[in-house]
Amino acid sequence: MKTTGIALSGGGARGVAHLGVLKALKEFGVVPDMLSGSSAGAMVAAFYAAGHSDEKIIEITTQSRFFSIFHLHIGKSGLFDMGVFENIYLEHFPQNTFESLSIPVHIAATDIIRGESQYFSTGNLAKAIMASSCVPTVFEPVEYDSKMLLDGGILNNLPIEPLLGKCDKLIAVHVNHFSSEPDSLSIKNLPDRTFHTAIRERELAKKDKCQLFIEPVDMGRFGMFDTSQAQEIYNYAYEYTKGMKAEIEAFVQL
Repeated sequence: MKTTGIALSGGGARGVAHLGVLKALKEFGVVPDMLSGSSAGAMVAAFYAAGHSDEKIIEITTQSRFFSIFHLHIGKSGLFDMGVFENIYLEHFPQNTFESLSIPVHIAATDIIRGESQYFSTGNLAKAIMASSCVPTVFEPVEYDSKMLLDGGILNNLPIEPLLGKCDKLIAVHVNHFSSEPDSLSIKNLPDRTFHTAIRERELAKKDKCQLFIEPVDMGRFGMFDTSQAQEIYNYAYEYTKGMKAEIEAFVQL
C-alpha cells in the first residue's frame, strides 16, 4: 500500500485549519503515514500524532492562549520567554519524545546563527515545538541541540523536504492564502500580510512536488493571533476541503 505524507504550514491561530483539513481527508480515506510541520503546523502535527482529538487540540490551543502574547513573562533579554509553554507540552506529551508518537513527525525550525533550516524527528519533542513556533522579535530564541533556534517559518514555512523520498504520495496544506482584494489594511494585519506575501512565492513553488496542494482561500480574514475564531477556522477549512472532492478522489487513485 502506498504511503502518504502531509506537510502542514505555519500560520499562527490559522493553524487550527489543519485539523479541519485532516478531518475531511480522513472522511475520503486519506490518513497520514507521516507528518511534517512548521510553527503552528508543527504543533498540530505533534498533537495529532499523539492521538488527541480535534476538540481537545482546539481546547488546548485556545484556553492555553498559544497565539496570544499578552499573558507571557518577560525574559532576560526583554523579549517574551518561550519556556512558559513547556509545562503545557509536558502535560500533554508525558514521554516528551518523537518516538512516543503514533506516526513519524518532522518539525522545522530555523538556526538563526547559521542561517539555515533545522529538522527534528527524534528526541525532545517539547523543545522542538517551542523552537519551531518561536516568533522572532516576540520571543527569545530557544537554545537546543547546541543551536539558537527561531520559528521554522522564517526559512521554511511549508516543510515538505523532510518527507521527500520517504513517502509515495505527498500532500501540502497551506493556511495563509490572502485575498487579492482585502477589505482593509491596518497596522494590526499589515505585518502578517507582509510576511506571508514575502514567502508566498517560495511556498507555491513546492506545488509541483506534491500530488495534492490544499490552500483554503481568503484565510487572511482570520487573525494570526486571534484564537476566538478557532472553531470558525476549523469549520471553514473542513468544508473547503470537503469541496475538493474531485481532486482528493483523484489523489486516492494514484
